[in-house]
Amino acid sequence: MTPLRAVLVGAGAMGRNWAKNLDASPEVELAGWVDIQPGLAARSAQELGLTGGYTGEDLADALRVVQPDFVVDVSIPEAHHGVTLQALAASLPVLGEKPMADTMEHAREMVAAAEQAGKLYMVSQSRRYQAELQAFRRLIKDQLGPLGILNSDFYIGAHFGGFRDAMASPLLLDMAIHTFDAARYLSGSDPVAVYCEEFNPTWSWYTGNACATAIFEMSGGLRYTYRGSWCSEGRSTSWEGEWRAVGPQGTAVWDGTEPPIAEVVTGSGGFQAETETCTTALEQNLALGIAGSLQDFVQALRTGATPMGECHDNIKSLAMVFGAIESVQTGQRVSILH
Repeated sequence: MTPLRAVLVGAGAMGRNWAKNLDASPEVELAGWVDIQPGLAARSAQELGLTGGYTGEDLADALRVVQPDFVVDVSIPEAHHGVTLQALAASLPVLGEKPMADTMEHAREMVAAAEQAGKLYMVSQSRRYQAELQAFRRLIKDQLGPLGILNSDFYIGAHFGGFRDAMASPLLLDMAIHTFDAARYLSGSDPVAVYCEEFNPTWSWYTGNACATAIFEMSGGLRYTYRGSWCSEGRSTSWEGEWRAVGPQGTAVWDGTEPPIAEVVTGSGGFQAETETCTTALEQNLALGIAGSLQDFVQALRTGATPMGECHDNIKSLAMVFGAIESVQTGQRVSILH
């Protein structure tokens, strides 16, 4: 089968990861690479040994010369809107990095552009392509019944330096999208409303608020509670967080690293129900992280299937982020519109 030709936009650290990811796929040819910083794409390609393809600074020129089958957007979030609209206007499918956009208005315009072009626009929520997370989802679906309670904790003392230390709402804007999207994936529910408080402990090294607590009302009556901090030293959670899911038939937990476990009701009548512990097998040979995103995207292009992260679905995860921020700013419970 002939490989699909891709143009990659962005040659920063994540852009380099995507370049290696594209090069490693037998179904894809990295045919072009652009970055607005003069010479950066060419230098990155040379350093990675990915020579022979088009490199430059101008996306329009790259599309004209390369004639690709799709575009991969790994630019900064503020540029996602422009890159995606340009690619879709050229009738090219787009696989973009998270977050979809820097505002909900831009995100809605991008979804509308995908509809108008009749082309796939997918956002890479790479954390979904993890065997333990997928096993946790199966445990919930197969053993617990419809969830009524879902909780997640995220506590890491992250000393990044650089732009995150100075940005407003670093946790909510830069990281929470992963956890919020996982909540939707695990529960099968969509956001309805949110109340969120954001704060900064006295010892925080961030200028913006590095901690947040949010209660989301989700479809089906589920309540999802998020607690997070990027300035909590010691006893860190995993980058996937720690989770508890509760349904009518029991409870499942996952620490973000080890395989999840559940305790499922086997008998009732006493003060507490009788339960038994159960697990589920991890899927083997799963394409992980951005490799999973790329595989899902290419399969969708070839078959017409709807991949995870398709823009009409992913905008709901982005709406959780901006809904939480609006709640912080207003001090009110906010209805989430996407």
